[in-house]
Parts: sequence; structure tokens; C-alpha cells
Amino acid sequence: MPDLKLYYSPNLNPRVAVAVARHLDSPVAYIAASPMHPDHRRAFKAINPNTLVPVLVENGKSLWETDAIACRLSQIAGSDFWPTDERMSEVQMWVSWSNLHLTRPAGTFYFERLIRPQFSDVPEDPKVMKNDMVAFRNSAGILDGLLADREWLVADRLSYADFRTATCLPFAEGAGLPLHDFPNVARWHDQLLAIDAWRDPFAGIAETSMERRA
Repeated sequence: MPDLKLYYSPNLNPRVAVAVARHLDSPVAYIAASPMHPDHRRAFKAINPNTLVPVLVENGKSLWETDAIACRLSQIAGSDFWPTDERMSEVQMWVSWSNLHLTRPAGTFYFERLIRPQFSDVPEDPKVMKNDMVAFRNSAGILDGLLADREWLVADRLSYADFRTATCLPFAEGAGLPLHDFPNVARWHDQLLAIDAWRDPFAGIAETSMERRA
């Protein structure tokens, strides 16, 4: 059994990584981390020189980036959540597409409406918000059309493509994303919310903090 530690925070990408680990029942130790904190940054650079989470440390070797972590956890679990057959390229297609076209504009609303107000009173840039709403609506419309005749994104089976494409959607209401305008997307995400690991990936985690490990 490998020695696995998953360093995470509550933010978008770490949330996806934790959701994958919970869904796959991965044998990881969950370690809450604040890598940019002045007291932690130097030590965390030894784990990830980017000083970002998530990071999966397996037998002392670090693997960073959410998608790589999801792939590795699926390998360890012997799961087709990240398939290795002909579906693999389609999963990768959705991973790439969502990161570039859906999560990017949605992430602007997540950051400006939910994250920035926690530390800054700088107002939103109306031009940026308008442009990114147009981009979000365009991509959500594409996704809505493709979901009209399918339950899940790839081969009508739950896969990492679904988790990754939905990265920002748990925060749609608070971020002001008009999910209700895209009924097939809303229905699909309701299916995801019925999965405990996606709805609340942090529930009941027996976590260790970096402070307690120090």
C-alpha cells in the first residue's frame, strides 16, 4: 500500500482533487495546507515549487496539478473513472475544453464574487465581467446542447470528465452564474450533486493540518 498524502485547500482545483479521492475511496491522508502563508511557504516549496495545492505525495514523491492527481488516483484504485481504453481521449478532450472554455470565465465570477471580497474591496471590472459572462454563456450553451441526449459526458458513464467540467458549478448561485438558463447542464449537475463526494467532498475528512505536522 503506497504512502499517500493529499495536500489541499477549499478552493476550486483542490476541491476537485479531494472529490476524486473521496469518490474513489483513495487511501490518502488529507492535509489542509495554506502554501502561501508566510509561515508555510518555504517548507511547502519542497513539496511543490509552485507553492500551490493540490499536491499528491506518494512515497515521498510529489505530483502536482489536479488532472495528474486524478489520473494517478484512478490508476491506484484500478478504476475506469479515468479510463485507459478508447474513452481516454474523450475524457482528455473534456478536461482540456472545460479548463480553457468553461472554467476560465466561470472562474472569474467565482473569484470576483466569492473570493476577492474576503480580502479586498476592489470592485469588479464591468468590462471583464461582461466579456466573461458572454464566454460562459457560449460555452454553457455548447455543453447544454451536447447533454440533451446523454446522461453523462463520456459513454453515458460517470467519469473524471464530469467532475472536471463541473469544477465551478457548485458555486454557480453565489457566483451569479445563470445555470437555470441551461436546463440540461442543470439536470446533469443535479446528478453530480447526488454523489456525496461531489456535493461535499470535505465532509467528515479526518484531516491533518500543516501546523500539526510541523
